[in-house]
Amino acid sequence: MNIFLSLFSISLSAILAENFILVKFLGICPFMGVSKKTDTALGMGIAVTFVMAIASAATWAVNEFLLLPYALEYMQTVVFILVIAALVQFVEMFLQKAMPALYQSLGIYLPLITTNCAVLGVALLNIQNNYSFIESVVYGFTGGIGFTVAILLFSSVRERLEDCDCPKAFRGFPIALLAAGLLALAFMGFSGFKVV
Repeated sequence: MNIFLSLFSISLSAILAENFILVKFLGICPFMGVSKKTDTALGMGIAVTFVMAIASAATWAVNEFLLLPYALEYMQTVVFILVIAALVQFVEMFLQKAMPALYQSLGIYLPLITTNCAVLGVALLNIQNNYSFIESVVYGFTGGIGFTVAILLFSSVRERLEDCDCPKAFRGFPIALLAAGLLALAFMGFSGFKVV
C-alpha cells in the first residue's frame, strides 16, 4: 500500500471513524470538564494534540530502542506513563510562562493530561498496530486533532444549551450527557468508512 494512502487512512480513522472520545470513549474526563467554554476547549485540544504527537514519537522510540532490545515489553504501560508525565510537565511549564490565562482556565485538567487514557491509549495502540515511527506520529497527531474536533463540537453545543429552555431535571450535567451521547452516535456513523 502506498505510504501516503496509508497515512491518509490512519488520519481519517483517527479523526472520524475511531475518534478517541466519541467512538473509543477515552479521555472523557477533560471532555466533560473543560468543554463549558469554546476557548478553554480549544486550548485543551491543542495541548492534548501536542502531547499525543510528542508522546507517540517518544514512546515509539523508547519501546523500539529500550524495551524491545532488553525484553522489557511487560514494562510498557509504566514506562509510557512516565514519558507522558514528563511531557505534560513540559507543556504545563510552557503554558504557565507563555499563556498564563490559558494555564489558569485549564486548571486541574492540565496536569490530568498525564492520566488521560487517550494519550496512553494512542501510545499503546501504536505498538499494538505495529505502526512505524511516521505512522505513530501521524496517528498521535491526528488522534489529537480528532480529540480537538470532538471537544470543540461539544463545547459549542454546551454553550448553546446554556440558553435553551429545558426541563429542570435535565439542566446542567444531565443535558450535557445527552448531548454527548447524541454526538457520539453521529460519529459512530463513520465506523464503516474505509479508504481503499
